[in-house]
Amino acid sequence: MASNMSKFLYVFAMVFTVVLVDVLFFKSHTLARLIANIGIIALYAAFYLRFFKRG
Repeated sequence: MASNMSKFLYVFAMVFTVVLVDVLFFKSHTLARLIANIGIIALYAAFYLRFFKRG
C-alpha cells in the first residue's frame, strides 16, 4: 500500500511540475514548452529508475 502511495505522489509531483512550468514560463512558446516537458519527464524517469526501481 505504501509503495502505491509513493508512486502516486511521484506521478502527481511530475504532473504538477510540468503544469507549473508550462503556466509560469512557457505560456505562449509551443516548441519551448514541448522541449521543457520532455526534459522534465526524462529527468523524473531517470530519478525513478535510479532511486525507486527495485530489482
